[in-house]
This record gives sequence, C-alpha cells and structure tokens, in this order.
Amino acid sequence: MRKPEIYKLIEKKEKEGILLVISAPSGAGKTTLCKMLVSEMEKAVFSVSLTSRKPRGAEKRGVDYEFVTEKEFKKRINEKTLLEWARVHGAYYGTSGEFVKRSLNKGKCVVLDIDVQGGMQVKRKIPEAVLIFILPPSMEELKRRLRKRRQNSEEEIEKRLENAYSEVEAAHKYDYYVLNRELKDAIAELKSIVKAQERKLKIP
Repeated sequence: MRKPEIYKLIEKKEKEGILLVISAPSGAGKTTLCKMLVSEMEKAVFSVSLTSRKPRGAEKRGVDYEFVTEKEFKKRINEKTLLEWARVHGAYYGTSGEFVKRSLNKGKCVVLDIDVQGGMQVKRKIPEAVLIFILPPSMEELKRRLRKRRQNSEEEIEKRLENAYSEVEAAHKYDYYVLNRELKDAIAELKSIVKAQERKLKIP
C-alpha cells in the first residue's frame, strides 16, 4: 500500500533537531528552567556558553560555562566560530556554532540560555530557531529575587534592573513567552512548547 506523504514528513521531522533560544532578564529564572528542561527531556541538550568572566559561586567549567580569557574569546570572534556573541555587564558571552550544528544533525533539542542580543543574532542566522522569553511576574518581584541571591551590590542590582527593563521591552520579538510565577508551572509550559514544535506540520 502506498504510504501517505504525511508519514514521510513525520519520519523526517523525527530526525530533525530543534534549536531553542531561551532569554530573560537577570534573576527571572531562565538558567534554572533550562537545566530542568534538559534533565526532564531525553532529547534536550544544553549548549554551554563561552564567557570571558570569572566563575561565580559553585559554577563549574564545562557545566555552567566554558570560561576563557578575553583574548581567547576575541580570537574565536575573529575566526567566526561563534553562532552568536555579545558583551553583557562588562564580559563577553557566546555560543559555539559547531556544537549547535552537530547536535541538531543528531536530532537533539538544543537549548541556548542567552540574552536578547544573542537571540536576535541566532534568529537572523537560523530563522527556524524557536525563541522563548521568560518573564518575571513583575519588575518588583524581579528586584526582590536579585536581592535574595546576594550576589550583587545594590548599585549592580539597579543596573541590572535598568537592563532588565530594556530586555523585557524586546520580548515581543520572541515566538513565545513563559511567565515564571512558579517553577513547576513554568517548566510545564516550556515542555509543552517543545512538544508543540515537534508536532508542528510545515507545508512544503
């Protein structure tokens, strides 16, 4: 019996990867949500970003970030091996283009934890990337969370809040938003977005 085209399309989609870009203002919980997503979805892999800043707290090399010198980072920019990069809060951050390409070819859901600048760069280079913005319940709640972390001075917190306002204003450029009131609800929404993308049909 002749196989309908829809089944051929499904077989093709099952072999394709999904590039997931997740952005949020500092303190909105995106890093925690990214880690939860990767731990709870078998196909999901985390793209470890490169950064020129020093490790914070219990951060581990190759797990949270790939820590490099500013000189090394600039070298990679010149070699054009980064999918995206930006300078944020005085430090460089970027994504390895080779890792993303290799993982997508394996049919993985590649999770990028990056800022708005990086998200826009990725969208220009890979239009089919899925962009999700994590929103705090309010700017007041964001300020409370930043203070609770005890990682920054009051001056640094105010600076981050100023940056957060600009980032939130750019959220309309993204494909989806998740309002992070409660982690369990936010992660459920993230997983439903990935599942919807896996089931999305594209007309040739």
